[in-house]
Amino acid sequence: MDDTTFLWNGIQPIIRIVLVGITAYLAIVLILKISGKRTLASMSAFDFVIAVTIGAVFGRTLTTKDLSISEALTAFVLLALLQFIFSYLENKSRTFKRIFNTTPTLLYYNGEFIQKNLHKERLDKSKIIGAARKKGFGSMDDISAVILEIDATLSVIGKSKEGENSTFQELVEKNDL
Repeated sequence: MDDTTFLWNGIQPIIRIVLVGITAYLAIVLILKISGKRTLASMSAFDFVIAVTIGAVFGRTLTTKDLSISEALTAFVLLALLQFIFSYLENKSRTFKRIFNTTPTLLYYNGEFIQKNLHKERLDKSKIIGAARKKGFGSMDDISAVILEIDATLSVIGKSKEGENSTFQELVEKNDL
């Protein structure tokens, strides 16, 4: 039978968790600061994976006796480095960006819900209408477009805000509207 302790295992494991926790926390903050604003901004799918993974490594670092702080720091640095490499490649390669990142999706345009895009994104009209209400629109007639952004937020663009150089023209052309 193993040596499992349920309530108290002494003060040494508690001290280890506090010291390792403080060190790992400071390391994470420093690494995220060095890795740039993008890591802390609205998250893409890859950024989300990095954040969850850092959290998992942090949790394991706190609770696993056999994991040294140098191993945890190596994992944190590796994750920050991967995030930096992915963001660099995403900016330099269209193919890489197409494979590893999403693009905004036009959900509503000129009075029409774009059903194929709503279906593809597993959304219904009520989400779009709710987003319009949150942005202060009383009628869908006042809205030119609603776009699902890459960070999963909904951008609602009023008709008075649309100009000749529309920020969503490429999405209109992509959808043949």
